[in-house]
Amino acid sequence: MMTPLRTIASALPNLWRSPVLCWTRLAVLVAAGWASLGETRLQSAECPFCTAVSQTLRQELKSMDAVAIARLVTDGRSDIDGLAAFKIEKVLTGESILKTDQSIQATYFGPGKSAKRFLLMGVDPKELVWSSPLPLSSDAEKYVEAIRTLPENPVERLDFYQKYFEHADSLLARDCYDEFALAPYSDVVLLKDRMDRKQLLSWVQDTSKSPDRKRLYYTMLSICGLPEDADLFESMIKSDNPDARAGLDALIAAYLTIKGEAGLKLIEDRFFKDDKTQYADIYSAVMALRFHGTEVDILKKESITKSMHQLLARPDLADLVIPDLARWGDWSQINKMCELFEKANDDNLWVRVPVINYLRACPLPEAKEKLIELEKIDPSSVKRAKTFFPIPTPAAPKKGETSSIRRKLPTERALAIRPNGTEFRLASANSDSLVMDLLADSRPMARLTSDDSNTLASVSVTEGLNLWAPMAVMVIATVMIAIMMWTIATSGGSAARLLPIVRRL
Repeated sequence: MMTPLRTIASALPNLWRSPVLCWTRLAVLVAAGWASLGETRLQSAECPFCTAVSQTLRQELKSMDAVAIARLVTDGRSDIDGLAAFKIEKVLTGESILKTDQSIQATYFGPGKSAKRFLLMGVDPKELVWSSPLPLSSDAEKYVEAIRTLPENPVERLDFYQKYFEHADSLLARDCYDEFALAPYSDVVLLKDRMDRKQLLSWVQDTSKSPDRKRLYYTMLSICGLPEDADLFESMIKSDNPDARAGLDALIAAYLTIKGEAGLKLIEDRFFKDDKTQYADIYSAVMALRFHGTEVDILKKESITKSMHQLLARPDLADLVIPDLARWGDWSQINKMCELFEKANDDNLWVRVPVINYLRACPLPEAKEKLIELEKIDPSSVKRAKTFFPIPTPAAPKKGETSSIRRKLPTERALAIRPNGTEFRLASANSDSLVMDLLADSRPMARLTSDDSNTLASVSVTEGLNLWAPMAVMVIATVMIAIMMWTIATSGGSAARLLPIVRRL
């Protein structure tokens, strides 16, 4: 995958031919690479429980000016750590700038001899800059050629990818997972009739499968599962074996999809009321309820918020659900919020900012009065909330409307089928939404630490993603590399000395 760092590694050898031109091109490539990575991160928010590792091969192939399959030209070196020659054997994209049997130079790290063919992807038609050659198995080569002609229809496309979920070639297994991770949940629902339920059940019971894989399989089982699957999911939720509960957030979501509101009691008793439950498991349960509150209309909002109220009795965990209660317009907990604020101590002071934001978002006059009272107790928390989380003043509700700061947007809702055969509707990305997201987690970073790194690894920011900070880091890194290159050039060094360093990055 042509990430920004690999782009830098590919471009380093060319810097010595024309430094000014190459540095300009390098800056453009890095910006393009980071922008594409940012796009992937934004799109990855489509799947509720899956996070794409990188751009998919299909996305990369579409963004490249030249794509070819080539063989490594041996030159006597046993190991190559720098420029190597490749002979084009098949041109997939860019027939006007590439020819079969043409020789090219690309940065390559690996053995000097290889029976495999390589996938080469290049940008900038005037002077092609190649990504690191990607070795292909025979199956991978067929896969690459097939994805170039996949139909735009999401059902046909996803049906193709699901056949490679557990392929022996890790490149294909990872790429098809990323395709599903980037796919909107509404598209995955359309695949229901083509899902292999028995195979998915087998995979989620395999303790050797990674949590990210299980999250995807649970998400699919929430679509194609049958009522009897709820018993299996319940036994897994109750299990004390961490391997059996891997991907717990998606497991709980699938269980509730099949079981319905009858399953909420188990979640409350097991995760919200039990003081011995680990934080990571509680967070997984909250994520599952959040999925049901935003993605599908299976559970009533009132039932979801009632379950979340259980965590308000635990001041060290209340901030997990306060933003959701505000997002869904549940203003029934004003007094409880004030109690949390007033009784907060050094162990849970972070709860005060979410409480203030809840009251600021609430359109009821009572909330405004409470804000004045709480500001007298801790003016710094109120100031911090107003500084970092500006919330527009909501318009007064019309007569007959429920008080809320939600706004209506045009929306289309896709139909789906519950396991019991009844219909439900998917919540669209353009459905009712808060004017301002209240995800105000002011707790210390150490608060998010847990032994269950697999569960916390699924946490991702899906709204308000700010790319300015990472772009600034990339600019600084580029300047530092320029200084290093200039130092080596003026001291008689070679660019090859930097390649092992970049490779380790």
